[in-house]
Amino acid sequence: MACIQMEVVHCSKSDNLTKAMSMAEKAVSSGADMIVLPEVFSTGFCYEGISDLAEEAPFPTIGKLIDFSKSKECTIIGSIIEARLQEGVPLFYNMGFCVEHGKLAGVYRKSHPFLREQNYFAAGNSIHPIFLEKHGVKIGLEICYELRFPEVARKLALEGADLLVTVAQFPHPRKYLWRTLALARSIENQMPHIACNPVGSSPTSSFFGNSMIIGAAGDVLAEADDKECMIMHLIDTANTDKVRLDIPVFSDRRADLY
Repeated sequence: MACIQMEVVHCSKSDNLTKAMSMAEKAVSSGADMIVLPEVFSTGFCYEGISDLAEEAPFPTIGKLIDFSKSKECTIIGSIIEARLQEGVPLFYNMGFCVEHGKLAGVYRKSHPFLREQNYFAAGNSIHPIFLEKHGVKIGLEICYELRFPEVARKLALEGADLLVTVAQFPHPRKYLWRTLALARSIENQMPHIACNPVGSSPTSSFFGNSMIIGAAGDVLAEADDKECMIMHLIDTANTDKVRLDIPVFSDRRADLY
């Protein structure tokens, strides 16, 4: 498992895709078979160019990642800006995706756009894990602001997610909140968590990185600083069963009360 902590160049799809694939190449060469990219990694929140940069199916950017994942036999997770026509009117979504070994395994549309995002993005209306056939695991994918909603991660856990993945653009000065929330979502759901955040800046924000790979017991397995980098660690999803046996949160839940 690898998280690509990259600087996302505002509105520059070509530069960002080239960088992401170069860093992904290094991750695969180092043994990673699952790679996570930050939120809207190919464009950033390029509101001024959203009509030109948003992609309709079959998604050219994802197509390039599909080709890469097929040749490298790996999985890539991230999000892009999607355009969908509804009654002839384009709607834009922050669309998370999982590409596995040469095919699009599934997508998730961010259901909680944050503040200004609500002026540009429609909200998704479905939250379910994405099944990865080759890995035999379910990915619980959430996007940035949704880290603040414990209900999202819990729903994914209750539906059998083996691994929580958060792709984000969490900015300064919220580093303490980012780390606290990322750990909490893992601890309360007793589930490994990959939280991937960028570095660098946009016209309105700057980003601290601090991407993390967290084990099912809430143990930090790998953690980045504030520089562009890649972090890696082996995730053993079988350890989740042991963690849940030791502290039986899920069997002790009072579903009759909450």
